[in-house]
Formats: sequence, C-alpha cells, structure tokens
Amino acid sequence: MDFKELLLCRQSDRKYEDKAVEKEKLEACLEAARLSPSACNSQPWTFVVAQDEEVVQKMRKATANLGMNGFIRQVPVIVAVVLEKANLTASVGSVIKDKEYPLLDIGIAANNFCMQAAELGLGTCMIGWFDEKKVKEILSIPSGKRVPLLIAVGYSCATHREKTRKPMGRICKYNSYK
Repeated sequence: MDFKELLLCRQSDRKYEDKAVEKEKLEACLEAARLSPSACNSQPWTFVVAQDEEVVQKMRKATANLGMNGFIRQVPVIVAVVLEKANLTASVGSVIKDKEYPLLDIGIAANNFCMQAAELGLGTCMIGWFDEKKVKEILSIPSGKRVPLLIAVGYSCATHREKTRKPMGRICKYNSYK
C-alpha cells in the first residue's frame, strides 16, 4: 500500500481477535520506533513489551478502570513507552526553548510503531489513561521513570472507520496565522 493508503488505514482500534502477534512483526514495529528522529538524536525512550499472558493480564487491570479502556481485555500485547532522560544537548535545548523535546520524541516514535503495525496488518491504540504506578510495578520500571503512553497491539477485528478531519483551510495557514 502507498503512504496515503497507510495513513487512511491506521486507526485507533478497540476490538481485537483472540490471536497472538508474531515476534517478527513486533520486532519490525520496534525497529520502526527505534529509527525515529529525536531532538539531538537523544532517543529518550525504552519500550517494554508485555506479551506473557500473566503480565498482560496484570497490565489489563492497570489500564481498564473507571469505565475507561474496557477493550484492553482483548489485547494480546501491551507496549509501555518509558520516557528516558534526554542527552545533554536536548535537555539544555528543552530548558532554553521551554519545549518538552523528549515527549515530542516519544510521540514520533510511537507513531512510527503504529504506522508500521498498520502496514503489517496489526491494529493499535495509544493509551494515556492508566494507572502508571501499577504499570511501573508490574513491569519493574524504576520509580523515577515516567510512562506517558501505552500502545495496545493485536489483530483488529474492528470495522474500518472513515476519517473525519477538519478541512485543510481550518488547520493550515501560510505566512501568517491570521
């Protein structure tokens, strides 16, 4: 599929088949994330892949709460994106420019992961609502680290939805915001 078809195909899936994800496909998604650009080549991420049924079961409990993310009970793989310390140059730049470069960087890496998954026929959903403290405990992530994002991964059986987006004229300006 060409790039535009890939963009139209990728969606946040919330319905999954009861089917394991092949290691080769997970590794291809991780490689796509690893190759992502980052501020000053800082690469401020670690991906912790939960695929063992016992670990995934605990992750599901830490993710589905208060009526949110019930779909996670079907997902065979959950990837935690751990925010790592940026290198010195990116850290200084973040302070000087008052921009959270590491958070931008993990967003890019997570998107690359999800786009690669879509190309491989996998469904994904990025999740920000979860019990971070429990996730860190389950995955043995040090207490000083942050986990801003989880990615659900599996074979989607959700209906493909047509994308609803704002018209280009509302989101793009040339030479001036006005």
